[in-house]
Amino acid sequence: MLTLHRARADAVVVEGDRVAALGPYGELAAAYGDRARQRTWDGTLSPGRHEPDAPALLEAAYWPDPREDIGSDPLTGEALTALGMTEVRWGASARRGLQRLLAAGTTSLAGPFARPAVRTAVDRSGLAVLRAPRPLTVSGRADFAVFDDDGRCLVTCVAGRMVHRTR
Repeated sequence: MLTLHRARADAVVVEGDRVAALGPYGELAAAYGDRARQRTWDGTLSPGRHEPDAPALLEAAYWPDPREDIGSDPLTGEALTALGMTEVRWGASARRGLQRLLAAGTTSLAGPFARPAVRTAVDRSGLAVLRAPRPLTVSGRADFAVFDDDGRCLVTCVAGRMVHRTR
């Protein structure tokens, strides 16, 4: 199935997990509009954020569960040591951290990841683990984000799947 994502005057056509076309919305709507579902975002289309500090964010910080009475900011240092982390807890923390990264428009991470539970969470997220960010190109993987004028992420797509959307 084709999806045409419009971000103001720019657009990207996604087929499966790949970019089928990039360009001005008017041109892509004329070429694909009758056979693609359409999504419209009031923001700027981008390849998304690359997070070079992902190992530190996911393996050296604990992302609290909202049900815990310890706040919502990641815990590090002595506060992290006091938690008595297990692999299960590391995995849950990594999933919550990944959700925050996706909500910020992250489409790729730097690695490697030493903890098995964190590696599993990253693998399941679909985020690409790369040394450097990659551009959004035709026939490349459909990893992109749309940001509004104040920098807030409106939507994040990873491998053609919409994994975050603001309400």
